[in-house]
Amino acid sequence: MKELIFPILMIFICITGMIALQIYLKYSKNKAVSNARKTSEGSKKSAQDFVNVKDIQDIFLYTMDGYIISYIKVQSFEKDLLSETEKKVLTKKSTQEFSELEEGFKFIAVSRPVDITPLVIDYADLMKSSSNPIQKQILRNEIAVVSDFSLSGEVVQREFYYMIWEKENEDAEADLKKRVNDLQEKLSKSGFKCDIIKKPDIIRLCNLVNNPAFATIEGTDTEVTFPFLEY
Repeated sequence: MKELIFPILMIFICITGMIALQIYLKYSKNKAVSNARKTSEGSKKSAQDFVNVKDIQDIFLYTMDGYIISYIKVQSFEKDLLSETEKKVLTKKSTQEFSELEEGFKFIAVSRPVDITPLVIDYADLMKSSSNPIQKQILRNEIAVVSDFSLSGEVVQREFYYMIWEKENEDAEADLKKRVNDLQEKLSKSGFKCDIIKKPDIIRLCNLVNNPAFATIEGTDTEVTFPFLEY
């Protein structure tokens, strides 16, 4: 009888150990899955969080981290068309005006597909007014070629912006508006054509910064509208 107790005891210990091991492995697996799910949920961010934009109103962009930003768009020009004297005058004026600035700013240069809409419209008008089938075919081919260039992103143009910001507080909007108007005035005095951009253009700029292939020729309607069917 005593000889059977030891083998039975060993078998009982082995079975108990296997059961305990299975319970432990199952618990560890469930815990790992739970932790992975929590990590995944915690790391999920919306597009709004990713671009740090809380709201856009008029000339102001409000960020998630408590700043208000405004932008000035500077029209590009071909400097090679200026004479040496004109270049020196432009440089001197710009240096003089910018030396008076005390607050920080950023200069942004972004690329966008070339807006071919005016060219396509001109070609389409020529096609309508032409009675020559060969000319119409040439114009049709030209429209297809320039459209392919624009959509492929091979032909781009540069856009330039000045970015000014203030920490969000009671007087931030008024202070920022004054600063952006002062900078626009200084740029104009320096000989640059510029505009303070508003909500639709700010949205386009955000799209250009985060998606360089953004087709700016498409409208960005930010207002709520209700379509009506005519019958």
